[in-house]
Amino acid sequence: MDNHIHEECGVFGVFSPETRDVASLAYYGLFALQHRGQESAGIVVNDDGVFTYRKDTGIVNEIFTQENLSKLGNGNMALGHVRYGTTGSGDRRNAQPVVVNHLKGNMALAHNGNLVNSFELRTALEEQGSIFHSTSDTEVIAYTITKERLSAKNIEDAVAGAMGKLDGAYSLVIMSPSKLIAARDPNGFRPLCYGLREDGTYIVASETCALDAVNAKFVRDVEPGEVVVFTKDGIKTIRDHCGEREKSFCVFEYLYIARPDSVCDGCSVHAARLRAGELLAETYPIDADIVVGVPDSGTDAAIGYSRRSGIPYDIGLIKNKYIGRTFIVPGQGVREEMVSIKLNVVSSVVKDKRVVLVDDSIVRGTTSAKLIKRLRDGGAKEVHMLSSAPPFKNPCYYGVDIDSKDDLIACKYSIPEIAEVLGADSVNFLSIEDVKKITGDDGCGRCYACFDGNYPTAVPAKANKSRFESKISLNPKFAKKD
Repeated sequence: MDNHIHEECGVFGVFSPETRDVASLAYYGLFALQHRGQESAGIVVNDDGVFTYRKDTGIVNEIFTQENLSKLGNGNMALGHVRYGTTGSGDRRNAQPVVVNHLKGNMALAHNGNLVNSFELRTALEEQGSIFHSTSDTEVIAYTITKERLSAKNIEDAVAGAMGKLDGAYSLVIMSPSKLIAARDPNGFRPLCYGLREDGTYIVASETCALDAVNAKFVRDVEPGEVVVFTKDGIKTIRDHCGEREKSFCVFEYLYIARPDSVCDGCSVHAARLRAGELLAETYPIDADIVVGVPDSGTDAAIGYSRRSGIPYDIGLIKNKYIGRTFIVPGQGVREEMVSIKLNVVSSVVKDKRVVLVDDSIVRGTTSAKLIKRLRDGGAKEVHMLSSAPPFKNPCYYGVDIDSKDDLIACKYSIPEIAEVLGADSVNFLSIEDVKKITGDDGCGRCYACFDGNYPTAVPAKANKSRFESKISLNPKFAKKD
């Protein structure tokens, strides 16, 4: 296992008042959201109810050449998705958006998050005759909405009705023949917002950086539990259909997942990370010569530590921009080799220096240990490692790919022992109390379950990522018969 956790997914939607090249808008938007998932990507274009789509494994510019984009044609709506899956394997069958052809018309759906009751929902649907073609919980959501649509008067009512049955994290963008719909779970675990271009085109996206990429001005976030409907007649919203819940926005969006130039739920991600670094400096003053950040997501906190401590910040690690994030590579041996290819030490910066090394998190520790060794090989006299996140001690059931405690380093060792295991002179973490301060409020309305174990929803009975890969063996109702 590598040091970093696995990403989320990114969703993107386009609703234009007239037919245009919406596929290119989706393409640029997905580029801006590529950090949220590099496993697969897809775009669906809607031309007067006719859906044309392409999706495959890989990153955006591998899947969509100029020729492939042109084949999608023009339309007035488009839906896009980049994926790292937290339920189901990473093969092509789980690529999104999901496209469904049903009695009431076509529907396409893109999902960011993770359901905690997907196993139960899928089992019930299968017992009623549904046939699944993927192993992701997104298809469960699509079928749940489709089932509701058979009796609902319109697609938005079907979405609202389905939300009463879904439990967990989901930020959705849904496309029908004539409408684009954005929906967010009642806890608001994952970000979702929309903006407006000067030509009247509405954009829905996981993060504001994707709005910027297509020159859309931010309008507002989709509220927890809200359904926002975009039609040729304007915008309407549906609220109060799934009850009040305490908001539980994932704090790790600020610490690692979201891009620094995004604003999530009213707070700048960059500012939150700077504040995390400042709080680390206040709590853990270290006698050192330089501060080095692990690029890219540790850089902002490292700058914050440097500013508050007065210790100079320098670039001691260089990231190869053409290498995907470490976790993409299958197999432990290959993944460990990737650390050397992806991050290289600038020996002239660290030689004979006492180094404060700041990263966004220490999850499993393998990559951290290798980085520390490389810094020492580069001549660093001391290496003191700081994490801008608290210790991970619990699984996440809401879209971050940590489904057990088995490999979490903080569940195995004390903090002094972690330093010894990693080969650092010292290791320290941002406290839960301080992480609640980084967004400039009292920290209410956030989910800290991966740190403190206080889950906002029921814990799922089946939580492993591959639960649908071996579903027959997991469910006694589907036991093999002679």
